[in-house]
Amino acid sequence: MGTAPGMRPADYFSMAFDYVTHRKLRAFLTMLGIFIGVASVVALISLWHGLSESVNYQFRKIGTDKLLVMPGSGAGPWAALASKLLSERDLSAVKNVRGVERAGYIIQKSARVVHDSRAVFAMVIGIPTSSDESGVIEELRSIQPVEGRGFAPSDAKKALVGYNVAKGGHFPHDLKLGDFLLVNGTQFRVIGLLKKVGDPFVDNGVIIPAGEAKELFSTPYYNAIAVRAESGIPPASLREPLEKALRQSRGVQKGKEDFRVQTTDQLLSSFNTIFGIVQAFVIGIAAISLVVGAIGIMNTMYTAVLERTKEIGVMKAVGAKNSEIMAVFLVEAGMLGLVGGLVGILLGFLTAKVAEIIANQALGLELVSVYFSPQLVAGALAFSFIVGSLSGAYPALQAARLQPVDALRYE
Repeated sequence: MGTAPGMRPADYFSMAFDYVTHRKLRAFLTMLGIFIGVASVVALISLWHGLSESVNYQFRKIGTDKLLVMPGSGAGPWAALASKLLSERDLSAVKNVRGVERAGYIIQKSARVVHDSRAVFAMVIGIPTSSDESGVIEELRSIQPVEGRGFAPSDAKKALVGYNVAKGGHFPHDLKLGDFLLVNGTQFRVIGLLKKVGDPFVDNGVIIPAGEAKELFSTPYYNAIAVRAESGIPPASLREPLEKALRQSRGVQKGKEDFRVQTTDQLLSSFNTIFGIVQAFVIGIAAISLVVGAIGIMNTMYTAVLERTKEIGVMKAVGAKNSEIMAVFLVEAGMLGLVGGLVGILLGFLTAKVAEIIANQALGLELVSVYFSPQLVAGALAFSFIVGSLSGAYPALQAARLQPVDALRYE
């Protein structure tokens, strides 16, 4: 270690660097926990933040002027199944609420779809064909044909096909305009191929006119009603009037609703809340590796103090202060954490990018993306240095407290 008192700040880092580079294997094993912990946290934060941004973007595309009415009180996972579906009477009640510009309904159910003697099960979604009802549904579910056209009011036995159904390899060849599908035994002609939107129901679905969906599934009921507020009217202000109208329509008392009315902002807020809880939980698990890494650094620094006891005695004998001795070991521990953090950041970034590529290829769309900000890098490096320094604080204090005579006699 040999150095004179009155050390400059650069001397601390020089000595720490020399010690680490002369004990490469020990340094690597010490930093392994920091590698894993920082890599896990960085990968998770960048992926989750990127996914959150993508979902928020999808909600912004839908617009904030819409509300969604769904069966079920939201009191449990089976609430929607236990509640009766929405009816034409409910739709009329919704349309009559002041401030509602348009309202449309959705019918959806899994069905057997056959093409070229190949059968698959797909989500069949019935939407209205009239322009005053279909527009709000098409915006809410991002139903956008990239080939062909959407529905005309007079269309019958026509279908729009989701991206994965058309090009996902379900059938002997990709579907094209004019192809015929058998949906639960009824023939439909494909008039539109939809773009990939990230909604699994739409991407893996077949869209047909709602009237024919009622006949196909022998149901007069709806799975959801979408509402667009008039220009200048906040959607949140329509919640109470809509709930009142639906309570009257469905004959239920306040507090015993068997339906939910939610704005797109509320849906997004609920998503972000759940997203944040899951993210905190997963990062908490990953942070255990950082604790393991910190224990490794502390153990290494204790060993370093024992190995260099005589050198500490020499430094004190020539006038080194306790604060200088302590600073040497603190900087060394901090450097172990810092280098571990730097490698962990690189590993985390590579892990996140690989996960992004695999997820997007599996999903077939650019929904998952890595968000790698300078603040994340700076925070991870600072955190790693602090963890290292704190882990080395007690061993450094022990080194500083050694008496010169005792240290020089140490064997």
